[in-house]
Amino acid sequence: MNRLVIWAPLVSIALLLAVFAIALMDRPQGTPGDPMAGRPLPVLPVTEFGESFVHFDPASVEGPYLLNFWASWCAPCRIEHPLLMELAETGIPIHGISYADRPENAHAFLNELGNPFTSLAADHERRAALELGVTGAPETFIIDAEGVIRARWRGAITLQIWEQRLEPVWQAAVAEAEAG
Repeated sequence: MNRLVIWAPLVSIALLLAVFAIALMDRPQGTPGDPMAGRPLPVLPVTEFGESFVHFDPASVEGPYLLNFWASWCAPCRIEHPLLMELAETGIPIHGISYADRPENAHAFLNELGNPFTSLAADHERRAALELGVTGAPETFIIDAEGVIRARWRGAITLQIWEQRLEPVWQAAVAEAEAG
């Protein structure tokens, strides 16, 4: 009886930890379990990024696109930037929102690393990020031709993440848009 009293709580705690671990690993980021997936892109309270840049206006975007929140102070943004440049070179439209960044720093970032963005906006006050539930930069959304959020990835996009998690969603959105 004494052994049961000692081991029962330990076994219960171990089982509970196992259940939590499985639950956490079961829904990786960017999957349909995201609460924003399937919702229309809300109105985003953004400001102009700069006079020499095309302003991001979701209402004027035709077809599916990527929406990327980024910042010059964000180390993971530097990591994903070369891949964003490659994706843009293949013709994938990427629209960017500078997240809680100083304009001069954001402009210097693009001057240094290149500009993969079709259009840009600024979210100095983080209000657009709040509308989308953005927790930090970088964060990327796939928006379909109807303006519906298909997927989200929190963190830097790597080639492996793109190929395994996001590209299939992107291809499906493109195929739907082409089917009309």
